[in-house]
Amino acid sequence: MVQQQTLREAARFAGLGLHSGTRVNLALLPAPPGTGLRFRRVDLEGRPEIPARLEHVVETTRSTTLANGAVKVQTVEHVLAALTGCGVDNAVIELDASEPPIADGSAREFTRLIDQAGLVPQGEPREPITVNEPLQFQAGESFMSVFPHDRLRISCTSADRAGRYTQYQSLEITPETWRRDLAPARTFCFFEEIEHLIKNGLIKGGSLENAVVIRDDAVLTTEPLRYPDEFVRHKILDLLGDLTLLGRPLQGHVVALLPGHAANVELGRQILAQQRRTAQLLEAFAPPPPPRPAPAPGTGGETPVVDGAELDADQVMRMLPHRYPFLMVDRVTRISGNQISILKNVSINEPYFQGHFPGHPIMPGVLQLEAVAQAAGILMLRQAENAGKLAYFMSAESVKWRKPVRPGDTLKIDIELTKTRGKIGKARGVCTVDGEVVSEAEVTFMLVDRP
Repeated sequence: MVQQQTLREAARFAGLGLHSGTRVNLALLPAPPGTGLRFRRVDLEGRPEIPARLEHVVETTRSTTLANGAVKVQTVEHVLAALTGCGVDNAVIELDASEPPIADGSAREFTRLIDQAGLVPQGEPREPITVNEPLQFQAGESFMSVFPHDRLRISCTSADRAGRYTQYQSLEITPETWRRDLAPARTFCFFEEIEHLIKNGLIKGGSLENAVVIRDDAVLTTEPLRYPDEFVRHKILDLLGDLTLLGRPLQGHVVALLPGHAANVELGRQILAQQRRTAQLLEAFAPPPPPRPAPAPGTGGETPVVDGAELDADQVMRMLPHRYPFLMVDRVTRISGNQISILKNVSINEPYFQGHFPGHPIMPGVLQLEAVAQAAGILMLRQAENAGKLAYFMSAESVKWRKPVRPGDTLKIDIELTKTRGKIGKARGVCTVDGEVVSEAEVTFMLVDRP
């Protein structure tokens, strides 16, 4: 049995954020078993935290950005890759700004911090995600695959659109190969991209001290390349960081052609979707579990639906009767009084994309309405007198669809329960993707006893 690990002690580092250009202090702190990796913004009131999980990804342009409500952290991939590469399962990453320091553009400094702090085993076992069947897809120019393997291996081909600097590398990811072959690989960009990045408010902290610039056939850098194939090694570094958002170590052989953050994140989502389908299939053929004793009066059962709670998919399924492919709530991120916020990760594996529409997949608007109704139902079902009931969708009013929802999007749905009378509830829901409203509606539903 391989045990989870955390840091023996805290380690600290300061520097500039690559895209924000802001001075930032970073601390890596030990955390209890089962915590996972979490970012903590100590510059904000309440020191809010963002779990390093796929459901919190909100942006993948040139880096990976996580958010929990209005709280954001961008360019998380390098520090996450270092923690995973070194074998850290549980840690808190404290920041006093919105972006970790870029250091020299690699993950070498973060790796040094982890080695300085040291590692300590914990009592809980490490539970990896094991790939049991091949999975592959295309996202734009990226071709992503993962195959069964008893450890994590990443094979990657990188190049630009003109085919310059085409490089290939394949590595088993271990703490040894991480330190030797990946951590020192620096980020890079092409000279013709710089003006566009600056105009879009990015790379404010970028320089030749923390990035390699490719101009035609020349490589601009303050020191020689650290590897002949440094560019593809950094792509593997980024991919490892993005796959850390799975929340558990991965066992599989990832094959990536021209990867990017958007494709990396979608690969993670598809791996999780495959895991859920496998678990549901096993559950369908398993003997039924013995009946559970009723909870003691006043305990409210085993699903935490108090204010401030977050519910994962397993806890959501204890509240709702829906199952794949019609469960539209992947995670509850906030419950507060008569309000709730949920996330629905829209994967290309959703069955409705086969016919809606071939070659131009769009999430049906009625399924966004269904997600609104399911989320609103959780608010009603959290009340003790409604436990075990079903929420029937009755009507929808003031429905507006503003923008299409596509594969790879994370649908955030904010619900306010506006009226309840007996077993009838009415709620207003607003669906957003990356902060932009894609649909909104008022829905009415009724609670009934399960047959």
